[in-house]
Amino acid sequence: MKYAWIDKQREFSLAEMCTILDVSVSGYRSWKRGGKPDRKRLTDTQMLTLIQSIHAELKGIYGSPRMVRELRDRGFPASKKRVERLMRENGIRARHKRRYKVTTDSKHNLPIAPNLLDRNFSPAAPNQVWASDITYLWTDEGWLYLAIVLDLFNREVVGWSLKPRMTADIVTDALTMAWFRKKPAAGLMHHSDRGSQYASKEFQRKLKKYGMICSMNRKGNCWDNAPTESWFNSFKNERVHGLRYETRAEMAAMSFEYIEVLYNRKRQHSTLGYKSPMRFLNDWLITQQKKKLIA
Repeated sequence: MKYAWIDKQREFSLAEMCTILDVSVSGYRSWKRGGKPDRKRLTDTQMLTLIQSIHAELKGIYGSPRMVRELRDRGFPASKKRVERLMRENGIRARHKRRYKVTTDSKHNLPIAPNLLDRNFSPAAPNQVWASDITYLWTDEGWLYLAIVLDLFNREVVGWSLKPRMTADIVTDALTMAWFRKKPAAGLMHHSDRGSQYASKEFQRKLKKYGMICSMNRKGNCWDNAPTESWFNSFKNERVHGLRYETRAEMAAMSFEYIEVLYNRKRQHSTLGYKSPMRFLNDWLITQQKKKLIA
């Protein structure tokens, strides 16, 4: 086999053989030095096809910055300028953003908790601070309301509930899902707006049962719960605006797919260094395990 390789070297140049084997010359030389061969640079046509495929797969949620990172994560060298040019020339862009509409009903006489969170949106570990909120979704059969519980550490949707009425059970059900999934220790801070659902006796009893500390927005200040509003803005921009849902069941199926399949497991999050919530959490857990072994 050694002599056959020598004969081929005499018959073909290194560049010719690399072309046939679909590797770069620099990649081959790196491999000879003990490194890993580089994937061959894609042509513009190949790169565009890949971009179009990812754009269709993720239903148009990525602009060029996230598209560059997605391509690199999949093992393809991609420069920012090249991806921007190909997307611009071929009309590929992220879905247009719309403003988020506040739906909080804070005109009630129920007790209000102080804003203990105070916009500290970066806890040091998971299951220390959860934030919750509700939004509305229109279908041809009528309204649906979506309540979520977000772990601020890795921005994972740990609990959610979808119902045709915006009553207290929608937020208690979302919280119950989150608790059963994560089983957090007592002392977790739960932050929300001042809406009647979160101030209700039913929800406050549930917080007490789980040993959670209640925190609420200041009056008329939506920025006190900015991460959940940002989540709803992305969700609606990427899956709701400009689309028609004929039935509530269709909306429910889409919501499940977005939260459980795409957002938590795949979608890059800028706050997390362009990692998905699950990847960010797994990387953190691995780091913590290594620290224990060293100690």
